[in-house]
Amino acid sequence: MAGPGDNTRNRPKAGAETDGFKRAVTVAVRAISNDKEMEVTFTRDKPAMAGNRARLPDLPKKATSADIAITRGIGDSMALRRACHDTGIHTRLAPEGKQARAIYDAVEQTRVEAIGARAMAGVAGNLNAMLEDKYARANLADVQDREEAPLEEAVALLVRERLTGQKIPKNAEKLVDLWRGWIEEKAGADLNGLDDKLQDQQAFSRVVRDMLASMNMAEALDDNEETQETADDQDEEPQGGEDAEEGGEEQDSGSEDAQAEESSASEDDESQAQADADDAMSEDMSDDADVDSEASGEARHGDNPFTNLAKEMDYKVYTSQFDETVGAEELCEEEELDRLRAFLDKQLANLQGVVGRLANRLQRRLMAQQNRSWDFDLEEGYLDPARLVRVVIDPMQPLSFKQERDTKFRDTVVTLVLDNSGSMRGRPITVAATCADILARTLERCGVSVEILGFTTRAWKGGQAREKWLKDNKPVAPGRLNDLRHIIYKSADAPWRRARRNLGLMMREGLLKENIDGEALLWAHQRLMARPEQRKILMMISDGAPVDDSTLSVNPGNYLERHLRGVIELIETRSPVELLAIGIGHDVTRYYRRAVTIVDAEELAGAMTEQLASLFEEENGRGSGTRRAS
Repeated sequence: MAGPGDNTRNRPKAGAETDGFKRAVTVAVRAISNDKEMEVTFTRDKPAMAGNRARLPDLPKKATSADIAITRGIGDSMALRRACHDTGIHTRLAPEGKQARAIYDAVEQTRVEAIGARAMAGVAGNLNAMLEDKYARANLADVQDREEAPLEEAVALLVRERLTGQKIPKNAEKLVDLWRGWIEEKAGADLNGLDDKLQDQQAFSRVVRDMLASMNMAEALDDNEETQETADDQDEEPQGGEDAEEGGEEQDSGSEDAQAEESSASEDDESQAQADADDAMSEDMSDDADVDSEASGEARHGDNPFTNLAKEMDYKVYTSQFDETVGAEELCEEEELDRLRAFLDKQLANLQGVVGRLANRLQRRLMAQQNRSWDFDLEEGYLDPARLVRVVIDPMQPLSFKQERDTKFRDTVVTLVLDNSGSMRGRPITVAATCADILARTLERCGVSVEILGFTTRAWKGGQAREKWLKDNKPVAPGRLNDLRHIIYKSADAPWRRARRNLGLMMREGLLKENIDGEALLWAHQRLMARPEQRKILMMISDGAPVDDSTLSVNPGNYLERHLRGVIELIETRSPVELLAIGIGHDVTRYYRRAVTIVDAEELAGAMTEQLASLFEEENGRGSGTRRAS
């Protein structure tokens, strides 16, 4: 039964219908992508996909059938890319040159969409609606000359026409007409050869490279070079068992061998984590940006300052082939996770009360900021009794309604990044895990989204990356020379109760190894930037400077530290993300503008809650001072 003056509860149908639509689209995206863990959100922001997280446009209040089809089309496009696209193949065969790469990327997106359109008529209709909207938004319907007509869009549409038999979208007909004759004259034979290679991405990409060579936009692909790269990939696969050379520290190498086989399946997510990697990984970032552009129909934006970070800082990665970004639940069985979580709770039975009290104090401080404010003279909401006098005086006046305003910090996401290096073993890692656990629960009660991430390496002293370097005759200055392991303990959209046991993984023997902080910080930042929330907070918790014996043995001694400083400086000066750090027994104030150093792990709970509380209390949300915990 509706409460007094509550006029919003009598119209639940629209919301219920929207919720039903969102559930249906989410199920469809997961089914098409063949990824039951695919995270789908609906916002007013630009559509985007990062790893297995898709952001789709929310429906307007009075949605038309076209609006519904467009949202479905964007979801289908992202799901098909997730299911049918291999980032490793795409990067390996990518051409040099901005224009050639733009065509190469656009045609690959067309390929994955054509696979779905040919298999499912409904998907074809949704994709048509999406493309019509895309080219309408791009204002290409009245384009007059080639300088205003993007060549990559014309090539992609001609490829689509041949692969699916679909007509050119009405709003793009003039665009294609301007280029059709030139493209078919230069590369007509190559276009005709794409249909037979639709399901084979590698063969399809080779034909696209031939097409670019025919248009004098890229060099022809060297068959010997391609054969050698393929052979190298095959040679590198069975090296998983060689990590065991480090003895007792590598007891979990068997599970790492299995992870090596799974790494190719997660390369799309890994590319998001390695924005500062070598040229191939930088190009992969632009590839994901192109997917966003395809989905939204907006013009391409300038280069992201983080994309070319590796070149700016003289930092490179020898190989990212063996890196992995993995959910905590994928690293061990459910029974073991439950056992490790129980062990964590038992170890910190006394600390739970202390951290719990601090969490309650943080919650009270946040709730105290919820000064009630209202918007008046609305057409719907709660009936405003203070303005009923107007109706008494003039019965022709409409009723006036009011709505309570949300607090600012509700549209906030916080990412906690935990150092999972070997030096954290023992009390520090157990305290960090418990603090992150309780802090996530507290912020969730306050309406703040929380993500918990961890970073380490897959092996001591280099792992498979070093083995490859040795086989390649030890090139000079190879750059980062170890296999990264980035762990997702709790995603921002997952409720605390579902991710609670994942934190027990930190208690697993053999998990904690070495730490490469700069790349971990970039990975967490990249995930945070993909979030729809307006305010983004990133908290790094570490007990020392970045250390990786394999990398530092073949590079300058400050190689990793210099990269970390550059990443921090870029985030603090050129990113909307608010960055703060807590050092456990290590002075991080020399790296971060906003930082606190604690002497003992027991102080971590108080430092975390105090730092977050002060952030929410600040008017501008960004402080530049640093201090040392007493």
